[in-house]
This record gives sequence, C-alpha cells and structure tokens, in this order.
Amino acid sequence: MTSPLARARRLWEELAAVSPGSFPPKGEVNVLVSPESGTCPKGWVGVVTLDGSALVTAPDARVAARLREALRGRSVDAAGQASSYREALPVARVLGPAALSYASPEGFRPVAAAPAVEQLPGRHPALRGLERAAGHEDAEEAALDGITSPAFVVRAHDEVVAAAGYRLWPRRTAHLSVLVAPAARGRGLARTVASAAVGHALAAGLLPQWRARPEASRRVAAALGFEELGTQLSVEIPGDGYSPGSD
Repeated sequence: MTSPLARARRLWEELAAVSPGSFPPKGEVNVLVSPESGTCPKGWVGVVTLDGSALVTAPDARVAARLREALRGRSVDAAGQASSYREALPVARVLGPAALSYASPEGFRPVAAAPAVEQLPGRHPALRGLERAAGHEDAEEAALDGITSPAFVVRAHDEVVAAAGYRLWPRRTAHLSVLVAPAARGRGLARTVASAAVGHALAAGLLPQWRARPEASRRVAAALGFEELGTQLSVEIPGDGYSPGSD
C-alpha cells in the first residue's frame, strides 16, 4: 500500500503542475517555474514542505532566480517560513504557513464514546447557520461551504453546533473541514464530528488531509492520529509585472 507521504507528495506535485518526482531529496529545496501552480493564488509563490524537503513554485523565471538567491544556504524549515522571504525580498502578502497532516487506516484513532452524530447533505441550510454563529473568519478558515461529502454534525437544542466534512481533492484526497460554534467549544465536539468524517473518507479509500494554522486545530488532528508531515505557504512578491489572482 502506498504510504500517506508518497500520496501527499504526488498530490502536491499535481497541484503545483510540475513533474512527478519534483520534491527533492530530504534536506533540499527545489525552486521551479510553474505559472499554473495551484499551490498558491495565481501569480504568487507557492511553498510546500513534506518530510524535510521543499518544493517552491514561481510564476516566472525572473522570480524563480530571485527565490533561488534568497533561499541559498537556508534550511528546508526556513524555506517554509514567511520570515525567510521577508528578509530577502519585497513581500506584499502572505498566506500561512499552515501545517499539513495526514491519516492512515492504521494510525487513525476514532472517537469511541461520543454524542450522537447526525449526517446531513453537504449543502444543508443548517450548516450556514453554524457558519453565521462561528463568524466570518472562522467560517472562512474551515471552508465548510466547499465540502463534497456529507456533513457530520452534532446538535444542541435543535441547532447544529459542530460539523465536519471533506472536499474531494485530486489523487483521491479528502480535504477536511471542521467548524464548532463558539459557545460549544472545549467539549470535544471538533474531535467527535471530525472522527466521523475521517472514518467516512478512509472507508472510501481516500487520503484524509488536515490543513490548519490554529494550534487548537492541529491538536485535534493529532488526537485523531494524523501525522504532521509538512507545511504550505503562499507569498506574493510584487514588482515583476504580474497581478495576483485567486485560487
């Protein structure tokens, strides 16, 4: 069976629109020109680290040359941090870094005893009510509105207070989304609903992926048996004749 690491590398190479095997050996950074890279907003620099190696995509050759100079002599860990780019280059905006974690059938630790989890269609109106309760910033981070799986929810007083699901990404990857209403946090509900979503993905033979910036979210992933394998970072470097777009 292909390991989660091998599957994750192939996923991010495909998203970056580069050749298979573009991740360099451990301890090295590979900077490639890929104007169609989907690892970042169009026209930005995309950085993905996995298991101690880094794949960096640039929108054109001129930016790639600047990146190679900026990253010369720096570690893979440094390549995944925004400070490395801010120190050497003009940086307009940064997204991330976010941790990338993956679960395997062998490593998954499901929640054994938990509140009843209900399954709803991914576009159910009750999910929009949860997003309003959570606020724009948290709802945008969770991206629950983008799931293609069913939603796995917990209710309180007939209101959905926690929900999880996943969006089907390339390479049979299940990209997790988890959201809990502020008033219901601290009760283990994120782990409860996420456990149901992860179990559903694994049963379908998918690779569960958890991308998170908040430390609390990373702790939930770890509690469920996800292994943190790398990071994702997007950097906008202005002044090279291109305009940033959107994902």
